[in-house]
Amino acid sequence: MSLRLFFPACCGICLLMLLGGCEQHLSAGFSVGERAPSLPTKTLADAGGNFSKVTTYRQPDARMYQYSIDKALLTGKPIVLEFATPGHCTNCDEQLQMFKSIMDIYDGQMIFIHIDQYENPQAYKAYRVMGDPWTFIIDKNGVVRFERAGRMLIGELDGAIKQVL
Repeated sequence: MSLRLFFPACCGICLLMLLGGCEQHLSAGFSVGERAPSLPTKTLADAGGNFSKVTTYRQPDARMYQYSIDKALLTGKPIVLEFATPGHCTNCDEQLQMFKSIMDIYDGQMIFIHIDQYENPQAYKAYRVMGDPWTFIIDKNGVVRFERAGRMLIGELDGAIKQVL
């Protein structure tokens, strides 16, 4: 293959890899059945009410940023953690739209936390998250009962929540 054809082909492959980067499944995630890592994460209160300091999401809901992971684990309530960085991931934006609608159904029964990689990289490391979006459901005892990499449908998340409640 001539260099004139090789270079555009390489550029095209690199572009496809970058565009497909939102939903890479590079890690096994945190294992179901293990205790969830407890660590401080930024809340809206920590950011003085400034959403841009806790998320790159364009349509944030304050309920997603009320608890730090460590504080949520102390409440004795089940938790849904959504790792998503919509600032670089279209699927994450769509996942968070669905996340907000499921929060309306289970508000008060569970704690819902959105973790943005730009603002809480330590949480991505602790939960071994590589790629976005990624969902974890933690039971009232702090044990991971569900984990899923990639975008989910509302029925899938609803079913997983019902199994933990």
